[in-house]
Amino acid sequence: MMSPKLTPKNINRRSFLKTGALVGAAATITAPNILRGHNLNERLNIAMIGIGNRGQRNTGYFEKENIVALCDVNADKLGIAFKFFPRARKATDFRRLFDHEKEFDAVVVSTPEHTHAFATLPALQLGKHVYCEKPLTYNIEEARIIRMAARNANVITQMGTQNHANDNYRRVVELIQSGAIGKVREAHVWNSRAWGWHESEQAARDAKDRYIVIRKPKNSQPIPKSLNWDLWQGPAPDRPFHNDYFVGPLWYRWWDFGNGTMSDLGSHWIDLPFWALKLDAPLTIEAKGPKPHNAIAPASMQAIYEYGARGELPPVKLTWYQGLEKPKIWKDNGIPQWANGHLFIGDKGILLSDYNKYVLLPEETFANFKGPDPFIPRSPSGHHEDWVIACKGGAPTMCDFEYSGLLTEANHLGNVAYRVGKKIHWDAKEMRATNAPDAEQFIRRDYRKGWNLS
Repeated sequence: MMSPKLTPKNINRRSFLKTGALVGAAATITAPNILRGHNLNERLNIAMIGIGNRGQRNTGYFEKENIVALCDVNADKLGIAFKFFPRARKATDFRRLFDHEKEFDAVVVSTPEHTHAFATLPALQLGKHVYCEKPLTYNIEEARIIRMAARNANVITQMGTQNHANDNYRRVVELIQSGAIGKVREAHVWNSRAWGWHESEQAARDAKDRYIVIRKPKNSQPIPKSLNWDLWQGPAPDRPFHNDYFVGPLWYRWWDFGNGTMSDLGSHWIDLPFWALKLDAPLTIEAKGPKPHNAIAPASMQAIYEYGARGELPPVKLTWYQGLEKPKIWKDNGIPQWANGHLFIGDKGILLSDYNKYVLLPEETFANFKGPDPFIPRSPSGHHEDWVIACKGGAPTMCDFEYSGLLTEANHLGNVAYRVGKKIHWDAKEMRATNAPDAEQFIRRDYRKGWNLS
């Protein structure tokens, strides 16, 4: 469901809050100060890049800090936010925002994924703390660049995988890593969202896909007066404006601007086995699904990852399913068929989980099982506040760019294998598919004139 259209003229505090956007009044701007000490009473000076949709909500999450800069390519959205932060600097092009970098300590990036790396890299190079929405980057090369830049920057980073902070995820990690179900050699992850390219109209009906897009728009539409379409496209190939490219959640299904469900919700769902099983770079990746569309990511597909041993942990096969695809093992073992979930198969039992719950199977085997004492710190106030506290010298974040960069690379590899159409062998050090030179075009890309990562 789309939020009602709001403009600076018709917006009021109640309607603004109703859209789930900002939840605070104008911030007080203080002198900039990179906070690396332990004074949690000091406030971060934050530059918000992208303030529509997810960016609106993120601005609300950080409203207790000082929002000192607002940047968006949509003048209407910028005007709405400025009404509540009238002393903040306004910008349309985030590259120009960094000309005033002394005014802020930290940056929150909430743009579409094809510009994540371009907003994040200069912030890291200038020594700013960064919170970036998922997926961390548009492709594998960008993820590697950002991960290395974050290592060198010595700042606090966090990718927006909010469930990384929930108690249920942390308990599942504790159970898996303490050996509750024994050695895990097989894991499955599935999500039922089915937005994107369907192999048939029947598949679209089966998926009940209200947002199906079958082909590229044949005609262009007038560019909204409030939108700088050229800046929104950023480094992506130039396209005539059409609402099907632009409006969320449509944009992330187009290969030019996003990578579909695999990288979007994979950031949330694959996060748990990636963390619990201490995964990093897969050895091989194979994908199954409808014949790839050259413009649109698939609604339904599978990606099968094979990982080698990690210390004392055995090799493991991880399978991702999206849309109409589901694990066959459900029927074979009488496992509850949740709409979305994770399934860890160990040599002593099975753990089934989703965002908010888990169950150990067979239930009779674990009837009196207590599990280990908690050993992962619980998040006191949530994923966003964890980042703020870390910026001020508190406990480190648990989804920093080192971890989330590896997760992002792995998720993108699922799409690379899908688009190449063959099982690929991955050389992580050299960042190439050794048996598939045609994968290179999906690992990195050439950027539009005027855009580069350096």
